[in-house]
Amino acid sequence: MNILLIGSGGREHALAWKISASPLTDTLYCTPGNGGIEPIASCISLDVSNHSAVIDFCHERVIGLVVVGPEAPLVDGIADALNAANIPVFGPSAAAAQLEGSKGFTKDMCARYGIPTAAYGRFTDPDAAKAYIAERGTPIVVKADGLAAGKGVIIAQTDTEADQAIDMMFDGEFGEAGVEVVVEEFMLGEEASFFALADGTTTLALATAQDHKAVGEGDTGPNTGGMGAYSPAPVMTDEMIARVMAEIIEPTAAAMSDMGCTYKGVFFAGLMITGTGPKLIEYNCRFGDPECQVLMMRMTSDIVPLLLAVADGTLSQQSVSWSDNTALTVVLASKGYPGAYSKGSRIENVDDASADENVEIFHAGTKAENGDIIAVGGRVLNVTAQAPSVSQAKDLAYAAISKIDWPEGFCRSDIGWRAINRD
Repeated sequence: MNILLIGSGGREHALAWKISASPLTDTLYCTPGNGGIEPIASCISLDVSNHSAVIDFCHERVIGLVVVGPEAPLVDGIADALNAANIPVFGPSAAAAQLEGSKGFTKDMCARYGIPTAAYGRFTDPDAAKAYIAERGTPIVVKADGLAAGKGVIIAQTDTEADQAIDMMFDGEFGEAGVEVVVEEFMLGEEASFFALADGTTTLALATAQDHKAVGEGDTGPNTGGMGAYSPAPVMTDEMIARVMAEIIEPTAAAMSDMGCTYKGVFFAGLMITGTGPKLIEYNCRFGDPECQVLMMRMTSDIVPLLLAVADGTLSQQSVSWSDNTALTVVLASKGYPGAYSKGSRIENVDDASADENVEIFHAGTKAENGDIIAVGGRVLNVTAQAPSVSQAKDLAYAAISKIDWPEGFCRSDIGWRAINRD
């Protein structure tokens, strides 16, 4: 079958890599794609906000499945438009995508259906938010309600920091995403990411990961979209996975159906593993980036039947298998990220760096130009390796990075430190 993949990041390159390996895939199209996706897919230019244009393309190219990578098109309702045109799509409806599109929506759902999460308040007035913070005390978490590319979360250690975060968000730092603010209890524990599929009736657990959101060594400095990740997450034991499914994922799927916004897609649950068990930090309605990269490295099943089963409601007939290896990815970013950074520098020796069969380099902010790879984004490459242990996977990834010639880029040197310390 012909498949259309929407997106341009490292997540989409990892998905394209996995989808293109399926015997069910005839032609893989990607819009807009990037410099790394071009060799394995036909990259085309489509305005994905123009749903009619996407539908017309699908009819012209006889697309049997559309896979939506990023969250914005889902929140914008592209899955609804495709479903109405009888085009199978992997990704939730706009109503269901509110799980990521509005943190307040998700918190209210958790409160209504007894899903464990942090205590919270929702605010459209800065003075009311500051009064809540003064009453609750710090540390406390301040979040922009809407989509902010993974950067709309501030962990405030003092009342002053919290008030500054409130002012920043209401002053428009995150645009429309900060029109409403959610203030949450600060939870103690270890963070982990958990992924599961849902087709509206059945849920299927996938795998676990841990990421490094902060830009600096030792998880310090401002948050980014993610500077690295590894899978599996050691804190997520079989017992903990069973609890997450029973206490968080399955109740969420049931709640969404009860609320009239049945969920079909991937649940990406950000979790805090506390002394009393797992609690939900937040949901995303798509695969994580860079978590997707390590999941695709470890998945030994064909992904296309899983994506199709979610789209057509036959997930109960599917299973999924994983390598016992650890996969670890390190993000190479443009110097200055997550602040201002320059574009247009050339990256060399990428092919040499990925010569090892246990290393894959997934492109994010790149374009191919006259045979060169050019950096055009903040997060640019995801150097991903798999090995029997997290330490070995880390060594393999950084050995590959040492071969890449890109003076204008940087990466953290300690991805995987928490798991390595645990070992």
